[in-house]
Amino acid sequence: MNEIYTEFENWLDSLLENNNMPDETLAFCFNLYEESSEDSVYSVQLVACDKFDKDDSDWACEECWSSEEDIFYIELSDEQDKDWKSAQELIKSWVQEYMKTCDTLSAKPVAIGFIDGDLELINS
Repeated sequence: MNEIYTEFENWLDSLLENNNMPDETLAFCFNLYEESSEDSVYSVQLVACDKFDKDDSDWACEECWSSEEDIFYIELSDEQDKDWKSAQELIKSWVQEYMKTCDTLSAKPVAIGFIDGDLELINS
């Protein structure tokens, strides 16, 4: 993987090692935000949820823990594909790679999606 993935991995490691996830955590969601469409800047927030229903897209609103302002930022202006769909696919690939070695995430349902958009389940 590349340097930006390593930064993402370090960000997630820090979140998961320095915070106790609540016992009631049933699922995780990576909330994505478009910070600047002009500059192709996106951000990622991790939340733990105490509700999960793959048929109810609002389950990720039931947060029991959030990384809050500890956000990961990514700027894709130098990339050929830099729209929001490409950003989501890239970050999803990072999450999938990370989950290969992280029991905390791989043991629970995980979704990714832009806030106010559709969620995509990575595993359930």
